[in-house]
Amino acid sequence: MGEKTFQSTLLGKLTENQEESDSRVERYVINATLREGIIVGLIGGLAGTMVMDLVLMGALSAVGLPALTCFSIVGNTVARFFSTLGIEMAGGVPLGAAAHYLIGPLVGAIFGAAVAQVAALRVDSLKKGVVLAVLYVEILGQPILATTPILLKMTAPETLQWFSVSFVMHFMLAVVLGVIVSYGLRLATAAKPGRS
Repeated sequence: MGEKTFQSTLLGKLTENQEESDSRVERYVINATLREGIIVGLIGGLAGTMVMDLVLMGALSAVGLPALTCFSIVGNTVARFFSTLGIEMAGGVPLGAAAHYLIGPLVGAIFGAAVAQVAALRVDSLKKGVVLAVLYVEILGQPILATTPILLKMTAPETLQWFSVSFVMHFMLAVVLGVIVSYGLRLATAAKPGRS
């Protein structure tokens, strides 16, 4: 009889501790504001874009291609898109770099805002944050990436290479974004008054 009482007490304590732990996680998730989500997302998007670009420039250099090839392709795509609207502008590296560093942080800010405000997307673990970021970036990136082969009239092998390399690079961006948003929102919430 004493052993059953001990087991009941132990089970009660474990359940109580789990509920307390769950409520702490829930408070962390609920207390993330839209502003915090946007700021952390901007930082994550910027950092992810920088990591992606540094790795890509290193890889391009390693295979003997110009390090800024990707910026040139993106810049030419943006210029071609605007020319279809009757707006002429020079493509190339400067426009490509500007587009990269506007789109990356913007994509991150939208992700951070969604994670902070949409109940189904609220991040309570690093793994969930990274998985959500990867899904978000890869799915969102497909229509944007599709404009390049269409507007620049790429061949089938060029298109396959474009999507393959872009998938890997955007995966890196997404992992960085997911990690920064997960930790950033956790830190922002932990720093609030009344948190232990």
